Amino acid sequence: MPLTRILIWALAAFGLDRLSKLWIVEWLNLKEIGYIEVLPPYLNFAMGWNRGVNFGLLAGHEEWTRWGLIVLAVVISIWVVWWGRRQVSSWMHVAAGLVVGGAIGNVWDRVQYGAVADYLNMSCCGIRNPYTFNVADIFIFAGAGLLIVLSGREEKARKARGEGE
Repeated sequence: MPLTRILIWALAAFGLDRLSKLWIVEWLNLKEIGYIEVLPPYLNFAMGWNRGVNFGLLAGHEEWTRWGLIVLAVVISIWVVWWGRRQVSSWMHVAAGLVVGGAIGNVWDRVQYGAVADYLNMSCCGIRNPYTFNVADIFIFAGAGLLIVLSGREEKARKARGEGE
């Protein structure tokens, strides 16, 4: 059951990421237009191609970086599924699934486009944010945050049951 739960959440996250990219990048043609005002200045679609990791780090050596990051994301995703299936909490399974689904969504981009398609740009209060992100990034961030918050609780529960000492 834990594996099934993780895979369902991973598939949901992956599916929502793919649908958002199909709609915004392809159907609205953001990849050609480059910028669409949605709710300025708070939310806009601004096309960004991330060839590295967060904020474009490691973006040099494009082909090596591209395939290296694909392999790394797949290996980490497999490890998260393996680790997550041993967790007791349903919320840990949800969190693991969100991380995996988001990671695989970005892997898909690297295979399809050669880079991760980022398009969400949020600014506020007179400060223009130059960075973009995507739905997969939201799932990765939310899942990782949940894993961090819940892992302490999971450890306390194990100790209370007399396990893991």
